[in-house]
Amino acid sequence: MKIRKIHPDDNPTVRDIIQQTILEHNAPKVGTAYSDAATQSMYAAYQKPRAAYFVVENEGKIYGGAGIAALDNFDGNTCELQKMYFLPEARGKGYGKQLIERCLETARSFKYEQVYLETMDNMYDAQGLYKRVGFELLTQPLGNTGHYSCPVQMIKKIKDE
Repeated sequence: MKIRKIHPDDNPTVRDIIQQTILEHNAPKVGTAYSDAATQSMYAAYQKPRAAYFVVENEGKIYGGAGIAALDNFDGNTCELQKMYFLPEARGKGYGKQLIERCLETARSFKYEQVYLETMDNMYDAQGLYKRVGFELLTQPLGNTGHYSCPVQMIKKIKDE
C-alpha cells in the first residue's frame, strides 16, 4: 500500500468510496459529504492553497482517502480533516492511522495550529482511531461545514507538537 496525492482520474473511485461508506452506515445523504459538490470532483476541490487530498492505493486500486483544507467559516488557523473513508476490506489494517499521520504532517507543514473533524455517531471505529491519535471531543461544531448531519465533532492541537 502507498499513500499518494489524488490525481484527476481518481475522482469517480473516490466519490464512490465516500458515497458507499455513507450509505453503508445508514447516514443521511443531505448534510454529509455524500451531497457535497466537492465529492463530485475531489481533485479540483483540493487544488487550493494549504489543502491536500491523499489516497491509499495498492497495485492500481484505491482503497480510501482523506484530506485537509482550511476550516470553512471559522476565524482561526484551523484546518479540517475531510472526507476520510475506506473500503470495508481496507479497514482495521492500520491504513487509516498512516493516512491521518500523513494529513497531520501536511497540516503542520502548512502551519495550521489545530485540526478539526466531524463524523457520524455510529462510526465507532473511526472515532476510536481519532482518539488514539490525539483528537478530543467537542461539545459543538466549529465553523460551518454544511455537515449538519454529522453530530460528532473533534479537535487536535498540532501547533507545538
